[in-house]
Amino acid sequence: MAALLMGDVIAAPTKKAVPAKPVQTAKPAEPAKQLVKIVYFSQELASPPALSNLDPFIPNKGKIGAELAIADNNTTGQFTGQHYELKKVLVPVGGDLQQAFNQLGDDIGLVILNVQPDQLNKLADLPAAKNKLLFDAATRDDELRGTDCRHQVLHILPSRAMRADALAQYMLKKRWQNWFLVIGPTPEDKLYAAAIKRAAKKFGIKLVAEKAWTNDYDARRTAQSDVPVFTQVDDYDVLVVADEQGLFGEYLDYRTWKPRPVIGTQGLVATAWHRTHEQWGAVQLQNRFKDTAGRWMEEEDYAAYLAVRAIGEASVRSKSNQTQAIKDYVFSEAFALQGYKGMPLSFRPWDGQLRQPVLLAAPRSLVGVAPVEGFLHPKTELDTLGYDQPETACK
Repeated sequence: MAALLMGDVIAAPTKKAVPAKPVQTAKPAEPAKQLVKIVYFSQELASPPALSNLDPFIPNKGKIGAELAIADNNTTGQFTGQHYELKKVLVPVGGDLQQAFNQLGDDIGLVILNVQPDQLNKLADLPAAKNKLLFDAATRDDELRGTDCRHQVLHILPSRAMRADALAQYMLKKRWQNWFLVIGPTPEDKLYAAAIKRAAKKFGIKLVAEKAWTNDYDARRTAQSDVPVFTQVDDYDVLVVADEQGLFGEYLDYRTWKPRPVIGTQGLVATAWHRTHEQWGAVQLQNRFKDTAGRWMEEEDYAAYLAVRAIGEASVRSKSNQTQAIKDYVFSEAFALQGYKGMPLSFRPWDGQLRQPVLLAAPRSLVGVAPVEGFLHPKTELDTLGYDQPETACK
């Protein structure tokens, strides 16, 4: 190595630069989601006498539909900043409904009701219900949409008048305009028969004959004697049966004196939902429900599903979880609910009835959908079903 001369500078060895540690900053907290609380309020029903082994008693109609809708609402809520919470109150058979309702508290203003018709207004008239929005997911009584309607109650299922009009429109299209009406013994049968008579008058259909089916007839002997004798009346196009509990209606088909189709509560029925419905994306909902419940979706399941989805739609659009804001939007012309029926559904602002197409279904096939072509309302396309009264505000 050469000798170092005076003045030479020895450079210090350079150190490798150490990269600075990144400064860790706390992640910003996600904004709290807006909480929308909903109550599903129902009373358990006693199992009725078995009429058929083919249709087992279903004790929880409605509940699973509400649960499925909550899941759908929360899927949307991930993007809209909302979370939906479902509280289920199931009152046992014979339990005090009003006491249970009073215990819901003031912090929950959105309630899905699955109760009997005679209990609906008793709950709606409670002081505890004054500031709540109630969704009726079970009744079909015309009076609850008319003279006895309440301003804070929304009705999801079609009324008896809507169902009767749906059948009448289809029969008119087929030119089957002469009817034979058979009425069962229960009060509900008489209400259904009244709706049929109203629809017949509205659409110019002739009631050729009317008979009451009483307990004197033994449904088990119908194939041999009762039905053929019972149905010997003047000529008619269709037999209309009013038997909401299914006590005898199933025995009429193929046993009448004349070969005529059966419609009404049996045979061809008018309904909000049916297992044969697969159009407009309904098959996906049918399959999802069946995978969850292990059975077909019933009308009450569909009604509870729509009620929860209506709350979801209104809360998203109004950006609010407040009952009054949701109610205002539900009753506005902007509200549109998708119900797997080919067109948006909406509520009549004067009686709270959900406008919707009504399915016309046979046991194993979907026959048609009402309003039938030629009967569509120029604005809503739906108000030709069950609506022919003045628009009067509810109590």
